[in-house]
Amino acid sequence: MKITIYTDGAARGNPGPGGYGAVLLAGQHRKELAEGYRNTTNNRMELLAVIVALEALKNEQMQVTIYSDSKYVVDAVEKKWVFGWQRKGFKDKKNPDLWRRFLEVYPKQQIRLVWIKGHANIPENERCDRLAVAASKKATLQIDTGYENSLKNNEMDF
Repeated sequence: MKITIYTDGAARGNPGPGGYGAVLLAGQHRKELAEGYRNTTNNRMELLAVIVALEALKNEQMQVTIYSDSKYVVDAVEKKWVFGWQRKGFKDKKNPDLWRRFLEVYPKQQIRLVWIKGHANIPENERCDRLAVAASKKATLQIDTGYENSLKNNEMDF
């Protein structure tokens, strides 16, 4: 089965309150995912959107195309940078907690990431943007422990 996923992340202040949104499409099926965090960065939310969408897939080894307006995420995977970062233990790299989580789900599917221009009237990307922004404004926000712990340890991870 072919799966199409659109993702987006947002942070108000960067760092600041943030959220992610994802739309998963498979045949006639559609699922939307979103969550907000009290203190995070845009790049973390862009990457978390991809991770959560992949983690939501019930079957393995499906053909998955992910559309993201994040050059950070798309280039890191499609240009294979993340695998070099992994070999070096993510030394001096941002968001190692999320990249490790991504690398746990990545081999379970046949994934292709495609960069799309943000705010270019691509309906599902626009929907993800609205989901991410709305999630960042929820009354109750989750704690991005990876980010907040890095601040406590004086690792400016953004």
